[in-house]
Amino acid sequence: MAKILVVDDEEHILELIRFNLEKEGYQVVTATDGNTAVEIARSQRPDLILLDVMLPEQDGLAVCRILQQEAATRRIPVIMISARGDELDKVLGLEMGADDYVTKPFSPRELVARVKARLRRSGEDSRAHHRGGRLVRGRLVIDPERFLVTIDGVKQDLTPKEFELLRLLASEPGRVFSRDYLLEQIWGYDYTGDSRTVDVHIRHIRQKLEQVPGASRYIETVRGVGYRFREVP
Repeated sequence: MAKILVVDDEEHILELIRFNLEKEGYQVVTATDGNTAVEIARSQRPDLILLDVMLPEQDGLAVCRILQQEAATRRIPVIMISARGDELDKVLGLEMGADDYVTKPFSPRELVARVKARLRRSGEDSRAHHRGGRLVRGRLVIDPERFLVTIDGVKQDLTPKEFELLRLLASEPGRVFSRDYLLEQIWGYDYTGDSRTVDVHIRHIRQKLEQVPGASRYIETVRGVGYRFREVP
């Protein structure tokens, strides 16, 4: 079964999560501070990380940012866990590259269901990378085999979620994809987030593409509906 890294500085929370995951057959490793979490992620390459926001040494947001910056760990799915449930905290977690966000107190059954859904989705994403062909859209090239996006030969540093979003949009130029459809396809049908998750990731993609003049216009907002890809000169 998959290996899951659980990071939380509250011992009773750590043991609650460990118990419920091990009951489902998962291998669980734990950490109680940010620095240790980074070291374990680098050395053991878990299949998924459950990451508390409020941690000693480095908080969860900093840990998530570090992992996203390193090629060896950036594709590890991260579910943030926090008692802080306001919208800003959720957006910050998503901006740092988290795949999902669970607010304390949480139901162990719901947490396990999200872990299963995220791991299932990761497996589908991995298979899709190998099945998918190279997409060339004008100046933009998307290469799933190498997990690489270039514009005019310049590499674009996208997270796995950003990569999948851009690839899905570029697969059918001109088609309008609703936010709900994008949530279903990229996060999985049982993802319980809301459409702002899509907006955050689209904004992040645009900010990165802006480094190449005119490239941010590849993704067009269709007000009240969603997004579409259009080729630009």
